[in-house]
Amino acid sequence: MGLVFGLLWLFTGFLQGVHGQGVYAPPSVRIVHSGQACNVEEERYSERVYTIREGETLELQCLVTGHPRPQIRWTKTAGGALDRQGDPSLHNETLKIEAIGRHQGGRYYCKAENGLGSPAIRSIRVDVYYLDDPVITVHQSVGETKEQFYFERTVFLRCVANSNPPVHYTWRRGREVLTQGSDSGVEIYEPFFTQGETKILKLKNLRPQDYANYTCISSVRNVCGIGDKRAHFSLNNRTAPPSIKLLLDDPLVVNPGETVTLVCVASAGDPPPILKWVRPGGEELPKRNVINGGTLTIPAVTVDDGGAYSCMASNNVGNPAKKSTNILVRGLRKGRFWITPDPYHNDDNIQIGREVKISCQVEATPPEELQFSWLKNGRPLRSSERMVITHTDTDVSPGTTNLDIIDLKFTDFGTYTCVASLRNGGTPEISIDVNISSTTVPPELTVPRGRSHLIAQEGDTVDLQCLVSGKPKPIILWSRVEESAAAAAAATALMPDGSMQTESYDGVLRIMNVTREMSGMYRCQTSQYNGFNVKPREALIQLVVQFPPTVEPVYTEIRQALGRAFSLTCRLLRAHPARLLRYEWKLGSRLLTVGQFSDQRDDTNYHVRALNREGYGEYTCDITNEAGAGRCTFLVTGKAYAPEFYYDTYSALWQNRPRVYGFKLQWTQMEPNAVDRILAYRLGIRQMGQSRWWEQEIPMEGNIQKGELLTYNLTELIKPESYLVRLTPITRYGEGDATERIITYSAPVNPHLREFQCGFEDEALCLFSQDKTDEFDWTRHSAATRDTKYTPNTGPSSDHTGSKQGFYMYIETSRPRLEGDKARLLSPTFNMGSKSSASSSSVSTNPTYCFAFYYHMYGKHIGALNVFLRQKGQTVTDTSVWSLTGNQGDRWRQAKVNIHPNTAFQMVMEGVRGAGIEGDIAIDDVTIEEGECKDPPPNNLRSLAPPSSPHIWQLCVTLSLALIGRQR
Repeated sequence: MGLVFGLLWLFTGFLQGVHGQGVYAPPSVRIVHSGQACNVEEERYSERVYTIREGETLELQCLVTGHPRPQIRWTKTAGGALDRQGDPSLHNETLKIEAIGRHQGGRYYCKAENGLGSPAIRSIRVDVYYLDDPVITVHQSVGETKEQFYFERTVFLRCVANSNPPVHYTWRRGREVLTQGSDSGVEIYEPFFTQGETKILKLKNLRPQDYANYTCISSVRNVCGIGDKRAHFSLNNRTAPPSIKLLLDDPLVVNPGETVTLVCVASAGDPPPILKWVRPGGEELPKRNVINGGTLTIPAVTVDDGGAYSCMASNNVGNPAKKSTNILVRGLRKGRFWITPDPYHNDDNIQIGREVKISCQVEATPPEELQFSWLKNGRPLRSSERMVITHTDTDVSPGTTNLDIIDLKFTDFGTYTCVASLRNGGTPEISIDVNISSTTVPPELTVPRGRSHLIAQEGDTVDLQCLVSGKPKPIILWSRVEESAAAAAAATALMPDGSMQTESYDGVLRIMNVTREMSGMYRCQTSQYNGFNVKPREALIQLVVQFPPTVEPVYTEIRQALGRAFSLTCRLLRAHPARLLRYEWKLGSRLLTVGQFSDQRDDTNYHVRALNREGYGEYTCDITNEAGAGRCTFLVTGKAYAPEFYYDTYSALWQNRPRVYGFKLQWTQMEPNAVDRILAYRLGIRQMGQSRWWEQEIPMEGNIQKGELLTYNLTELIKPESYLVRLTPITRYGEGDATERIITYSAPVNPHLREFQCGFEDEALCLFSQDKTDEFDWTRHSAATRDTKYTPNTGPSSDHTGSKQGFYMYIETSRPRLEGDKARLLSPTFNMGSKSSASSSSVSTNPTYCFAFYYHMYGKHIGALNVFLRQKGQTVTDTSVWSLTGNQGDRWRQAKVNIHPNTAFQMVMEGVRGAGIEGDIAIDDVTIEEGECKDPPPNNLRSLAPPSSPHIWQLCVTLSLALIGRQR
């Protein structure tokens, strides 16, 4: 492309200002579909039902109009998001779900909004069709169940299949189809509460001929191409429900690290039952497990693997069989102790001559194997009259042992050790040491002087400290205290780590990066465990977290024209402390004003009476307290807002020469009066995949009004390349905000029917084809290459735009053509199931399309030009929709006609040869557009073509536009 493209594009571009108000419009929406739908039908005049087979690809397109360009969002329910949070496709026009599942059926909403009026919302209901494999289960009548199905018993064969739409069932016995009434011993019915989901075959008073092979066929009648599915069951005199037994102890007590094997065998059942192991509540089996039939092996068992395990057996006869066992993994956990100075006198201190009780508690599995022993100074201690050792019931967990020292003597001081172990070993024992001496004293809890009321700033690290004395030193428990009864009733405040309570062994609670939410009252108290069993000691600490002012707006951009007045406002939202607040306004580093907040105000203002060039820049307002400052920032600029590309341009893309196309670029200017007058636009264009930008300025005369539609035609774009276009407004302040869009060439080759156009510029003829059953063919030609030597008084001298290089189709009526010979040109086939389907709000009527074309019928022997609508339903039908005969003069005319197809269709252009050789008929620029034709021209109206290429060259002879080619 390079420089040649840039010069061509520059010299042939021209500017048109289309001064139209009212292009700002609220959004409108319609949903069309593509992908792999089975069927689409209307429902209640408001919503279409889109049927799709499970596993296929759902593709819905949300077509929007409105200016500015509406933002799109797909939702599954009204106002709610789809399951795929964060998926960027939810904000695209096209919603695509590959391998759709049944749970993804439902109503899909497309919401479009652009800030004008109310959001536009349309919906379509997606119905996912599926058919699961049927399952046959067998039951006997209640009260007659035996180990086997004896004679004179009633048997029920139940067939169940999940499906959408409802399934239809057929029963067969062998090859015989069973129907209601075909056999007096057979009854077929659906249970009342499961209509459409279940079909029951009742065999009354079982007979010898009822022992047979049964087949249940489930069908949704091949809807969406879903075939029938079958299930088989062989009923005989051995058919029986399953029963199982476990070949293991219950409970099964094992040591950690051992390999556990659970064996489950089927003791009865025909057909042979399928065995599986499960855990209660849907809990997963250990990841290391190995299953072989009914045998479950767990290597290197851990404490977490303990619990209940169930073996289940099913053969679809009767109810499944189930048996459970428990695995107990030996272990000791959570050893704790406490000292009770005197259980009978509520003493807090250990006193000679009084009783002392030492308690030791351990959790054990299994609890009945738990055993305790006591040592004093490392020597075994036995129960006696003064040293009484007791244990709780072995079945109770956690297990507890107590040592009562009655009439404490000086010689009783020493170290007492509680040893917990399991009778059968398998896990290490737990030892707990407790010192009883004259230095053993109950705890005391205090807060260091000056530390009961702490003030910190947000982000600091804070240490809350409680001093604890006593021996043994207890664990300190930290918690938060609600300062009002209402707050306490509402919710319990959590600790900074999110827990209800935090343990501390040194009495210090450290809070890192403290926040304002952590302000409040904290309680420290002694724990009962690992210390004295006395009334807990506690203390309170008040934490106050100071934080800088929170203000709004944190950052905002203000666009102003020179000479205008405006005000800036900075608001205080919250601060602590909220007194002695000061404010300071600056422009850059220049101080503007300072002041102090009064108790009645929560904002401060700065006024600019007339903006000058030095007044542009960054204004800041700092509101300060003891903890710091909050800042409002205002960027005052004269930059123009971004242009808003207009996406609803009618017939934006055209092509009038081979290998190139043009594009009508349209836009409005966002808030044009907010800043100084826009002097020009800088237009940049870059071919996708390349790095070079071509730029030029588009000068603007006069003021641009809000909503005024501006147009610039881009020509000489190379087919089929796409281009990135950038548009930047320019004022005397400088460049404003740029906006970009991609222009994509869409060849008029049977896309969706929203807009089809063909100028016959490509040799592929936009997929038009010649009819194989006619007498001769249409010919593609341009006036520059056509030979008029023998027939000078017929046919066009240019294409309909006036271009000698442009192509069109015509019938050559010279010899050997005979009068009445026909040439038919067939359009591509348009599928009514494509994206052009009627909008989701339409009723169930055939859509209307406008078929338009230009024709040239000049010569004294002109025959006829006929247009047919060929519909491809069960049979192919041709319907005449337009016809014209005779000489219409040496000019191009346009014809438009409304068509109403109800199935896939083609347009057939038929030229009929007249009485002589001066009968050439030509056609050009065929279009099909959704909706009725707008102002169809009468046959005597001369067509108005857009400016031809020579006119464009004349407009661009003067090189007044600057070409800037630079690498970006």
